[in-house]
Amino acid sequence: MNGMATGGGAGGLSCWVPPGGEERLRRVLAAARAASTFWRERLNAAGLGADGDVGAGLIEGDPWQALPVLRKDSLGDVQAEVPPFGGLLGVPVEQLARIFVSPGDVYDPQGAGPDYWRFSRALAAAGFRQGDRVLNCFSYHLTPAGFMFDAAARALGCVVVPAGVGQQELQIRVARAVGAVGYAGLPSYLLALLERAASAETPLPIRRAVVTGEPLPPTLRERIAGHGVDVYQAYGTADVGLIGYECGHGAGMHLDDGVIVEICDPDGRPVPVGEVGEVVVTLLEETYPLLRFGTGDLSALLAEPCPCGRPSPRLKGWLGRAGEVTKVRGIFLYPRQLEAAMAGLAGVERWRAVVERDADHRDVLRIEFAGPSDPQAVRDAVQAAVRLNPEVVAVPAGSLPAEGPRFQDRRRWD
Repeated sequence: MNGMATGGGAGGLSCWVPPGGEERLRRVLAAARAASTFWRERLNAAGLGADGDVGAGLIEGDPWQALPVLRKDSLGDVQAEVPPFGGLLGVPVEQLARIFVSPGDVYDPQGAGPDYWRFSRALAAAGFRQGDRVLNCFSYHLTPAGFMFDAAARALGCVVVPAGVGQQELQIRVARAVGAVGYAGLPSYLLALLERAASAETPLPIRRAVVTGEPLPPTLRERIAGHGVDVYQAYGTADVGLIGYECGHGAGMHLDDGVIVEICDPDGRPVPVGEVGEVVVTLLEETYPLLRFGTGDLSALLAEPCPCGRPSPRLKGWLGRAGEVTKVRGIFLYPRQLEAAMAGLAGVERWRAVVERDADHRDVLRIEFAGPSDPQAVRDAVQAAVRLNPEVVAVPAGSLPAEGPRFQDRRRWD
């Protein structure tokens, strides 16, 4: 059952099981069954017995694909039933290294092992090596991204500068002083650092970067490369860790060996290889069993072999979102969070949230509202709800529709 499934179409079905994945999946199923009533009921309903034997189900579609997809935007509701992890944890809480919380009050565990999220594979593919000094510009506060890349760099023997976000001038001075040749963070933030340093005639020593949290369109990649930096994408989530990473030798992102990946239609059935669908992931880790976890991201599998020789198929890249939830500046934004924030404001008659991309490839969240409310009050309410600092614009009531969607994503990635 290792590799892409065959059948269901001339090119096979979009399903990847890494080497040894079948046996690891059996152990994860046993941990999931022991962990919670939630998983036991789902596994029983799908016909996955207590022995955890999936047989050829992953290939043929039954019983594995009878297991419903657990959507990312519903994980918080599941966890809220038995805080903090909804009974989904496969080990006692006391065995965890850390507990994080992502927007939407979704709790993310860190297991006790080194490089728990496996991002060292992405850094290694990008050329990070022992002794490299790495500027880590992901946040270390509450959300796990900072620790994900910190642990990954340390696993390779790199020296980490835990820079976090903000204070660009200070980060530039520090990066130059320590001779940081590596970077981890958002691609838009990397470009901002590079251009600010260049404008001050103090170029940075950074030569390779692994970025994630937002798309990397060709124009942004080219501008970063213009500063002498080789930039590689990694793809993962706070829930399951690394899913895919670039190798620099071919298009797309190699699938990580720590996950089973399916590309599914809205009914949770794998689509033929090459077709677009939702990225559905099963984490092969007993600490936090997540079975058929729907990331909400759209992608497709590339079946052609990569020149680098790695055997896994590759994700074509990020092709959009399957539902209403979207990612802005590396943070998932749920429309219901905006709705709750705006509902608590007096003097807002109508409103609309718009996400756009500026000329420097930065996400811009703009709140347009009509009514006598104070714009600062609107900004404070939204920032408290979604951890993003929006632009706020008061507009005439007639310019906003009385009905229809209140959230518009106007970004283009070509």
